[in-house]
Amino acid sequence: MSSRFRSLIAVAVFVSLALLTSCAKTPQPVAFANAQTAIQRPAGVLRVCADPNNLPFSNNRGEGFENKLADMFAQELGWRVEYTWWAQRRGFFRNTLKAGTCDVVMGVPQGFEMALTTTPYYRSSYVFVSRKTAKLGLASLNDPRLRQLRLGVQMIGDDFSNTPAAHALSRRNIIQNVKGYTLYGDYSQPNPPARIVDAVARNEIDVAIIWGPLAGYFAKRERVPLNVTFVSPQIDQPFLPFVYDISMGVRRDDQELRDQLERVMEKRRTDIDRLLNDYGVPRVDKQEGKDAS
Repeated sequence: MSSRFRSLIAVAVFVSLALLTSCAKTPQPVAFANAQTAIQRPAGVLRVCADPNNLPFSNNRGEGFENKLADMFAQELGWRVEYTWWAQRRGFFRNTLKAGTCDVVMGVPQGFEMALTTTPYYRSSYVFVSRKTAKLGLASLNDPRLRQLRLGVQMIGDDFSNTPAAHALSRRNIIQNVKGYTLYGDYSQPNPPARIVDAVARNEIDVAIIWGPLAGYFAKRERVPLNVTFVSPQIDQPFLPFVYDISMGVRRDDQELRDQLERVMEKRRTDIDRLLNDYGVPRVDKQEGKDAS
């Protein structure tokens, strides 16, 4: 798999993922070098790049687990939090982190090419979501029943930037029984990526194959009981990962901030784990071999 293809897949995972600025008084800046231009990072402020409408990750009411993480880390550092809000889609990094309007993205795949990443703070997977009453017991992309069931996957755009589930099914020539749900959705509605989970609950589709944190959070909020189970294989051939280590990302030249975040991460590990559990994040590192729900 080419590096460009891997990068596009990582973007697809991340996207699962109007510019607002704080009107607070600006503190004295801390300057650090940038390859192209000097970017001023204010002292005493954790400036977070985030989506204002993307639970369970973040929203502009501070209800997502990435919002809570930002609060936790800022408190530990003795800083305050400011946000740059931007919809997580193409152009997100260019208009936020790289533009210097904010300094950290709270959730990116480890090794993401557009950022310097911290040590991962959780490892999750794509999952199958189905109604409990259906008793499907799905676990593998190679299950022959996937050729007959009504499947839902999230779509981004052209074929080379779609989610891993869309690629894996297409490679198996499972196409006619697959319905696409745009990852961007209707942004005027709350949390547009959650529509695919709603579709399972409404019996519009039998199975959704989606990113675990999204599934785990919204499945618990449906009136219809839903099962959430890990997808296997973890890496589909020739090289299509369904399991990702998630880190925080800063500008590639801001090692100082990366190191500060890692120190907090090590100190607050128990609190981070508890927060992820509260939000129903399915964790491969904690539940290997178990049902994800």
